[in-house]
Amino acid sequence: MRFDAATGQYEREGDPRQRHHLSGRVVATFGLIHGGGGSAWDWHLVAAELRDRGHHPVAVDLPCEDPSAGWWDYVDAVVEAIDERRELVVVGHSLGGFTAPLVCARMPVDLLVLVAAMIPSPGELFHDWWASSGYEASGYDDVLYHDVPPDLAAEARRREREEAARALREPWPLGAWPDTPTTYLLCRDDRMFPAAWARRHARERLGIVAEEMDGGHYITLSRPRELADRLAAYAAEAR
Repeated sequence: MRFDAATGQYEREGDPRQRHHLSGRVVATFGLIHGGGGSAWDWHLVAAELRDRGHHPVAVDLPCEDPSAGWWDYVDAVVEAIDERRELVVVGHSLGGFTAPLVCARMPVDLLVLVAAMIPSPGELFHDWWASSGYEASGYDDVLYHDVPPDLAAEARRREREEAARALREPWPLGAWPDTPTTYLLCRDDRMFPAAWARRHARERLGIVAEEMDGGHYITLSRPRELADRLAAYAAEAR
């Protein structure tokens, strides 16, 4: 894709389809990238569901607590965890939307899925994204865990990590969106990235219509089975 600075959109060159074929039998590797302050644990329930469906989930801990870590260090962590696995679907949640497309620029990826995610523009800083994306807050106090079971919400809060990495002060390094079929999945009950805003975000930044499912921002903990169903279906549809 190329980025049109005049419109603020990525424009796909060539084949306009959002997905393409995974070869042969669908046994996909899912590279699962957590959001801001999160960890691989955020995906543990979804990972178990994907394993039950015969897939290979790889949840990654990004080096977000390392002050020296830049965006490409985040990517290195993902690439090293995935290793040489193929039939690859990369999934970025929330702030993971900054890292996931960078992985697509580094290694072959069959499908990119953004779940309740931020979509960066070339050269954009994390702190500038909020204004440049036209972000609209929901006004709720609990924007992350309102529909997560209380015990899981408590554990998630206990596991929250500091976002101290240099990456958040670096321009997003790609000059264009990667030429990887991309799907955006929004959560209709999301209080962090409200559905109406997310629909517009996907349309304005990527020129695509967002897929939708019920649930709040931490869909990985509140509806892991339903999310795994969606991810497995995307892999199957890409055949």
